[in-house]
Amino acid sequence: MTLLVDATGPKDDAFERIEDGAALSLHPGAVIVPLTVIDQAIADRRNAPLGLHVANDTPVSAVEPYLGAVALISIGFPSFSDGRGLSLAKRLRRAGFSGTLRASGPLIADQFAEALACGFDEVAVPAEMAARQPAGQWVKARSIVHDHYQTGYGEDASILQKRLAAARGT
Repeated sequence: MTLLVDATGPKDDAFERIEDGAALSLHPGAVIVPLTVIDQAIADRRNAPLGLHVANDTPVSAVEPYLGAVALISIGFPSFSDGRGLSLAKRLRRAGFSGTLRASGPLIADQFAEALACGFDEVAVPAEMAARQPAGQWVKARSIVHDHYQTGYGEDASILQKRLAAARGT
């Protein structure tokens, strides 16, 4: 079972993820749909609240038309080492999305503080990852991991900026 965790700890998931338009009528409540189904879901007006799932390499321009129509945007991470979803989260916040941003995929607890700092509200962790890193480890990591890879937030330099400064001897 997927672990859903936010800044305060584990939480229940009110959304069900579906992949095709035919399943919309089978789920009367909150759903998360891919870009290929979002127009149908909006037109049907059957599912509320509505969430949108996108890949971490989706252009913001493809998501912008839906920013006011969805309550949640889920960004898929194919692996913990692929940070493009963090950048996409920052760009969606800059574009004006004020709903819930969810990181979805095999992130690790050490990335939790980074995800929150980039604009995510919650992380959906697959069962196999959650078995290795339960909710308590995520909450603990949030308060002990302080370095960050992304630039443009926080008062410290990013890890890359610190490494470059060390290489220059400054």
